[in-house]
Amino acid sequence: MKRKLKLVKWVLAIALLLTSIIPVRIAIAFYQTPVPQAIFVLGSDAERMKFAAQFWQSRQNLDIWVSDFAWNLDVDRRIFLQYGVSDAKLHLDGRATDTVTNFTTLAEDFANQRLQHIYLITSDYHLRRARAIATIVLGSQGIVVTPVAVASQNQSSESLVRVLRDCGRSFLWILIGRTGASFNPRLKSSPFAQFYSKTNIQ
Repeated sequence: MKRKLKLVKWVLAIALLLTSIIPVRIAIAFYQTPVPQAIFVLGSDAERMKFAAQFWQSRQNLDIWVSDFAWNLDVDRRIFLQYGVSDAKLHLDGRATDTVTNFTTLAEDFANQRLQHIYLITSDYHLRRARAIATIVLGSQGIVVTPVAVASQNQSSESLVRVLRDCGRSFLWILIGRTGASFNPRLKSSPFAQFYSKTNIQ
């Protein structure tokens, strides 16, 4: 019991430390790079891809990064090509299994590209959760996001419970490098579960 209590105290202490450091890193990133350097689109919705392609028309100097399920990437590419976005401007990534892993699978890539500020494109109902995850995951890497909402038919944003759950998973990723995505029952029942377990995507 004492060991568990001690562990909880350590986790809380680290979480408090992180929550104080992340805003500082975000502020520095925004100060150094006030204008976004790339476009980041969350997948699973063709409308987001069409919106991003149109959004890019007035920002053609920027690369577009897409995080989607692997089996959607061919469709995503075709949509962007239809709008005149060349392959040279596209970075399509199929490693994600959910919204948290949309960010954790690409955080290192963004950092390696020295990106400090990116546009974040997703559906309006999804934006609150995505922005919260981005603040933790990308913020911990010194990357700030400017959110851009895609209008949808959904009338309400996602629940606070889902937001808090994924914030917790994001902190877990910072602490131990895993997000707990392997516990997702939908992933386990998916025909792609074996692929993900082999590639150790968390």
